[in-house]
Amino acid sequence: MDTPARFGTNRATLLAVLVFALCLTTLTAASPWFLLLLVVPAVLAAWVLRTGFDVTGDAVTVHSLLGRRRVPWSEVAGVRIGERGDLWLVTTGGTEVRLPAVRARDLPAIGRASGGRIPVPELPDGQ
Repeated sequence: MDTPARFGTNRATLLAVLVFALCLTTLTAASPWFLLLLVVPAVLAAWVLRTGFDVTGDAVTVHSLLGRRRVPWSEVAGVRIGERGDLWLVTTGGTEVRLPAVRARDLPAIGRASGGRIPVPELPDGQ
């Protein structure tokens, strides 16, 4: 089995989540009920650590906070670039799966990781 190429949210984002959690802990001096607010940074940290996708020789596996979806290369029709530069994996069945944590600028790295299965358009010289 080959090692997957992983694409996900930058782990440095966890620092901001930690600072947010520390700021929320000061509220617990007002009332212990504010401890419930610490669920929010816990969910944010889980989202940062979990969401993303893996590219292997067999398939693309998209991970969300609560699940995952594996799309074999035989079912991949291409990649669609959304209006805001977000990427969507288009399947041969006509469905689309959002590729989290990446934008159109990441397409060359995804194309390299796919071994050429996802073509990357060449830019004209000088751009």
